[in-house]
Amino acid sequence: MQASIALLAGGQSRRMGRDKALLDFLGEPLLARIIRRVRPLTDDLFIVATDRPEYEQFGIPVIPDRIPGCGPLGGIDTALHVARHDYCLVLSCDLPFVHPDLLAALLAIPRDYDVLVPVRSIRTDQGGDETYETLHAVYAKTARPAIERCLAEGHYKIVSFFPYVRVRRVDEAFLRQYDPDLLSFLNANTPESYTRALEYARRVLDRGEGGSS
Repeated sequence: MQASIALLAGGQSRRMGRDKALLDFLGEPLLARIIRRVRPLTDDLFIVATDRPEYEQFGIPVIPDRIPGCGPLGGIDTALHVARHDYCLVLSCDLPFVHPDLLAALLAIPRDYDVLVPVRSIRTDQGGDETYETLHAVYAKTARPAIERCLAEGHYKIVSFFPYVRVRRVDEAFLRQYDPDLLSFLNANTPESYTRALEYARRVLDRGEGGSS
């Protein structure tokens, strides 16, 4: 089923200390790596970022935030305004191991939702918890009124509009069918996490396993 894909790259990369989208990852910018992985899945691929002329090198449209200063929720709002299709897969620009098979499977789920979001179990010293992977999720244009209302009220957390729309959760059992180690959700948004991701990718290459490289 057709869907647009938006790559959110409008953050300040404060924890990284430099533009994470342009970090070298196995010989190419991290954002170029993600573009290469997702390009076959859509005929409508674009970047959401403001004042980033350097992103023009990637050869896809760079769309400025419709309402600046609203964080990732503002980026989702922008993506849904410009997307050519009724559904838009939204991905962060710091996910080096996005898995095309998993993304295709998510996009094939029957579209009886406004938000389709993977949910992972997180184990901590205090017990179990869940995390919504909101920057690896599918959003429908039907969610726009709820998003716009939250933005207007100054509620910038992505989940702030979830109570007003149909949210379909995708559990770990489904995710692990396509990505057994859930590497899709390993981000590189700090120097430490970037180093870990790069070391893992190099180990995979050394073993000759091309799937994660």
